[in-house]
Amino acid sequence: MSKFRLAHLGLVMAALGFTAAAPVVGLAPAYAAETVRPEIGKPLQEAQQLMKAGKNKDALAKLHSLDSVSGKTPNETYLIERTRAAAASAAGDYDQAAKAFEALLASGKLSATERAQFSEGLIGIYMRGGDLNKANAAIEKQLKEKDDPKLRAYLLQNYYKQGNWSALETELKSAEKRGGLNEDQLGMLANVQLKKNDKAGYVNTIEKLAASYPKARYWDDLLNRVQGKPGFSGRLLVDVYRLKLANNLMKKPSEFMEMGQLVLQAKAPAEAVKVIDKGYKAGALGQGPDAARHQRLKDLAAKTLAEQNKNAATDEAEFKKQKDGDALVALGYGLVQAGQVDKGLKMMDEAIKSGTVKNIEDAKLHLGEAYAVAGKKQQAINTLKGVDGKEGAADLARYWIMAINHPMS
Repeated sequence: MSKFRLAHLGLVMAALGFTAAAPVVGLAPAYAAETVRPEIGKPLQEAQQLMKAGKNKDALAKLHSLDSVSGKTPNETYLIERTRAAAASAAGDYDQAAKAFEALLASGKLSATERAQFSEGLIGIYMRGGDLNKANAAIEKQLKEKDDPKLRAYLLQNYYKQGNWSALETELKSAEKRGGLNEDQLGMLANVQLKKNDKAGYVNTIEKLAASYPKARYWDDLLNRVQGKPGFSGRLLVDVYRLKLANNLMKKPSEFMEMGQLVLQAKAPAEAVKVIDKGYKAGALGQGPDAARHQRLKDLAAKTLAEQNKNAATDEAEFKKQKDGDALVALGYGLVQAGQVDKGLKMMDEAIKSGTVKNIEDAKLHLGEAYAVAGKKQQAINTLKGVDGKEGAADLARYWIMAINHPMS
């Protein structure tokens, strides 16, 4: 029996006031002292003895014989239904168990505490019997009287089983406003949004999962999705790869090779060297039929880095003369990656402030990334918060902040 089914059975047993080890002793202590006629008392005792022997179906048959006895007092009816509730629950006869619980709740003989227990037990019976509509109605009634996280969890599971996506989404969003959702509940919401083809809502939920529960599957999904958003610029693909590398998501040879080529094109040869070296250390590069191609890229990265180091001062002067802010930002980022942190950051900052940068949001994103590379976390966050635009830079800046605040282990 599953944990879920055992939990439901526990609701029933708790409501009836007994354990599996002693299922029928003292079922109704408050009314046991009242007079019970022999024609009721004897079959009732026999039914309880059958239950103690594990013969719950036989006990139900014995109790059924009492249904034809006329003139039963409220107490006799109460004792019969309480015993029937226990026997039917243990026998897995959910229809009889539900009717018995309903009769007990309508009897007026339950204390406030017992009434709450029996109401919860009835919910368990409805759920085990598969009557989710009745279970949901009972849960909703209980929740109006008192909030109970356990019952809310059952309600969510029931909606999911029923495929009632609208009700499930409403309940999840309401729960989020009350105090947030755990990982399973966020995953449930993401599934609902996928089923409803709510792409924006889905990405928003995956962002929350990646931020609160940083795992490879959430980050992979998030970074794949952002590239598919309308208006996403291909020039920011290199920044997607930077986030993948920062989150240790790169595994394939093709990923290391493509990132190495992209950062070379972005004038960051020192970063290319780091990426390629990491690919070699991971065993993704330097092996197989493409090993020679891997080596050529490695050699090219090293050669380009040496040239940049040699020509950096000349290039800087030329870019300033031409008022090419974008080239200065790229060079400054390359210097940060090469270990010339202060010089590179200053160059990038001055270029952005000069008004000569064409892709200003890209430049601010790269400055934030450079601060992160340099280990200046707060400056990185402050810079990234200022990134705007609709081509993907703002999304990537937000993801960088998430990665900084909630790094993957």
